[in-house]
Amino acid sequence: MLHELSLRVEQREHIAILGPNGCGKTTLIQTLTCQRYPLVREGSYLRIFGHERWDLSELRRYLGIVAAELPGERTPHTTGRDVVVSGYFSSSTLWPHFHVTPQMWERADEILHLLEVEHLRNKPVGQMSLGETKRILIGRAIVHRPSFLLLDEPSNGLDLAAQWELRHTMRRLAQQGTGILLITHHLSDILPEIDRVVMMQAGRIVDDGSKAELLTADRLRRLFGVEVELGERNGFYHAW
Repeated sequence: MLHELSLRVEQREHIAILGPNGCGKTTLIQTLTCQRYPLVREGSYLRIFGHERWDLSELRRYLGIVAAELPGERTPHTTGRDVVVSGYFSSSTLWPHFHVTPQMWERADEILHLLEVEHLRNKPVGQMSLGETKRILIGRAIVHRPSFLLLDEPSNGLDLAAQWELRHTMRRLAQQGTGILLITHHLSDILPEIDRVVMMQAGRIVDDGSKAELLTADRLRRLFGVEVELGERNGFYHAW
């Protein structure tokens, strides 16, 4: 549950929402994507790209949502290329009644090349590693050229090599101008291109500022409730 939340995110901004498990980070993402709605109170509002009311199919044109997984019985048998194209329809697979244009197929191939996963073009999702699946899901999220990419704990369950590949992919997207809102409790997920950090605790925003200001041992100790040692290398922060 979120309490007395006030947050403004600019278009194409790169921002990380950092906090312990259960602090409300995922609820915040679901509020931004209109999967949840705040209680109506005097003076409260939720405005996305300048509008308070949205047709959800229209909103999805502006937001790229990297899902934790794709539901559905057909998903394990869906190929990487088909998953990417399914992003045009906000679905988990391509159904027979969908009208897929040649331009959509061409754009999917561009995305597979951009993300360096052309080898997954015809590979079923059920045969992919978790890291491969995550990169295909990023392709699905950006195929329609959204203004903003939302990622909820993207590195969970990935080994070191898959984490590196995922962060490399996200850095390229950030450098190309895609806005990124990253939800995480892993400090190492915060890319060098992310310059703003919002800290959440118990459903509330407790800090909001630059990385240099907030990523300190003292601030992290207060946020997570444990003693922290902090290091930084090549723009990435690490804690232990």
